[in-house]
Amino acid sequence: MLTLEQKQLIQEKAKAIRVNIVKAVTAAKSGHPGGSLSIADVMSLLYFQEMNVNPNEPKDPNRDRFVLSKGHAAPALYATLAEKGFFPTEELLNLRKIDHILQGHPDMKYIPGVDMSTGSLGQGISAACGMALAGKIDGASYRVYSVLGDGELEEGQVWEAAMFAAHYKLSNLTAFVDFNGLQIDGDITKVMSPLPIDEKFKAFGWHVIVVDGHDIDALHEAVTEAKATTDKPTIVIMNTIKGKGVQAMEGQVGWHGKAPSQEECDKFVAELLEV
Repeated sequence: MLTLEQKQLIQEKAKAIRVNIVKAVTAAKSGHPGGSLSIADVMSLLYFQEMNVNPNEPKDPNRDRFVLSKGHAAPALYATLAEKGFFPTEELLNLRKIDHILQGHPDMKYIPGVDMSTGSLGQGISAACGMALAGKIDGASYRVYSVLGDGELEEGQVWEAAMFAAHYKLSNLTAFVDFNGLQIDGDITKVMSPLPIDEKFKAFGWHVIVVDGHDIDALHEAVTEAKATTDKPTIVIMNTIKGKGVQAMEGQVGWHGKAPSQEECDKFVAELLEV
């Protein structure tokens, strides 16, 4: 169980991450705010409570690994890494700008703290599986975490990876599904329904946990349960709200890949800071 101080820190960091997501996408005049805001809570929990990572040693071989399989939500990862101290927060305002490190999708070559370049949906979770298998073979203590989008589950490669992870009993792998119900073309059930997500992963041999993706305690308990699962990989299906924290964005597919105006940014930031 988290202490009150631990929970408050995670919540404060999640707020800071959301504020910086909005600021970064506004400065870039492009990006994906909706699905970035919906994963801020799990990002904060992982980086400020669960994961063994050190900004001073970003390539430490014993570090835990994180792969953002839904790479278009890079603003969430960048805001988290900046808040953790991997690079200055001011760099977030250079998102998607030429001659700066923060590209539209994560880039492991130039961005401190990024463990895998991602963007082509389905490939991130596959890379995470490879990292987890390497850890098993080497007898390493590190764990691997990955976040997928619910629309991403329409990619066949995700299910190849799911089969692979179960076959090799990758108990050091914990994946999260950002189940906000919306993708760029609309409701996931109308585009190409991946439901029922829980039953599919159970059928593929995973340990399945379903939680409120904005409940810090529930997320922490899920990660704890995943660590205690020793014979199979774990999938945490997070029921989330796209655009979480900004009322005008919440549950609105139009904010999947649209940047706020400066006026909207100021309003959204003020709203986030009030909570």
